[in-house]
Amino acid sequence: MALNIISNYAANVAHRNLSNSDEMATRSLSKLSSGTRVVSARDDAASMAIGARLNSQVEALKTATVNVGQANSMLQIADGGMSTINDILTRMKTLAVQAASDNLSTTERGFLNDEFQSLDQEVSRVADSTSFNGVQLLSGQTTFGVDPAAVGTNIEAADGIAAFTINTDAGLVAADTISITFDNATNIMTLTNTDQANFSQSVDLDDIGVTALAGAQTADVEFGALGITLTLNSAFAFGTDITANNTFDVATQTGPAALTYQIGSGNNAAVDRLTFNLTSVSSAALGVAALDIGTLAGAQAAITGVDTAIDTLQTARSNVGVGQNRLDFAAKNLASSQENNEAARSTLMDLDVASEMTQFTSKQILVQSGVAMLAQANQMPQNLLRLLQG
Repeated sequence: MALNIISNYAANVAHRNLSNSDEMATRSLSKLSSGTRVVSARDDAASMAIGARLNSQVEALKTATVNVGQANSMLQIADGGMSTINDILTRMKTLAVQAASDNLSTTERGFLNDEFQSLDQEVSRVADSTSFNGVQLLSGQTTFGVDPAAVGTNIEAADGIAAFTINTDAGLVAADTISITFDNATNIMTLTNTDQANFSQSVDLDDIGVTALAGAQTADVEFGALGITLTLNSAFAFGTDITANNTFDVATQTGPAALTYQIGSGNNAAVDRLTFNLTSVSSAALGVAALDIGTLAGAQAAITGVDTAIDTLQTARSNVGVGQNRLDFAAKNLASSQENNEAARSTLMDLDVASEMTQFTSKQILVQSGVAMLAQANQMPQNLLRLLQG
């Protein structure tokens, strides 16, 4: 190769190799400092994508495990309240048995009945006060519906209004009267709460694409401001105004407290959620509110009534136990799934530190060698000075 002073080919080669060695050493250093094999998509795009999904799965499973623990705590609180009510019912039966004997006078039965009625009130108080984060566990769940005896003749199911759905959190109260009007010319439906300053909301059915229904078709018309959704079916007469006999009354009802727990990382209701219904065990629900041991006949009837209440309570309590056992198994499965997903993620993403350290040492040597050779290459043009000096 000809010697020249314009181009230093040897230095260029040494610089290129040094740059490559330095880049590899830097990438190796980033892996060692982060502890992960895949720092960026350029390292392994497929593993990064799979690893990201596995990582989100692991974090979601950790949160689901927390949910299960809190759910178990909630059910434990419910079980504790039921245990207290069971003790109260046991005392109430003792009083009933004592009052059912003719060796007591009316006055003495009156004393026993005073305690009996106080304990009856305590049953409801315990049921009402047993809660978790504001959720009533033993007094049932209040929901809103429609009073079937107060539905106008123009808005019944036969008129095409197949169902009323009422949001409990919408600010409605029992006995609120709601009127439904429909203007055929504009296709606008209006709901008005006549008991709350005539609060109303209108929905243009054209805007939501509801103009005609046929066969088994249904359509939901949502009045979000009032918390009411109407379900229309093909019997609804779109060509007829609704202006009279068009009101219904809101009614409340108490049913089981439905508790839904997210125990999985997905959105499949059958797989990722558990729902338990906690039966109300208030005094009225157990049937002891109407009992009275002030008379011999009343005391005798109270014995049977309290026995029935205890059986009802134990049925409700056994359902709580079933829920706790199920949550225990769910927790074990979550722990196993979390462990296995973490292992899969680790296989894809975690760095083999010993192997990478060996490679890093090699790359360090190459960098040091490259620096030395670049220095030597930069000295080679100095040899041409001898020719110029000669």
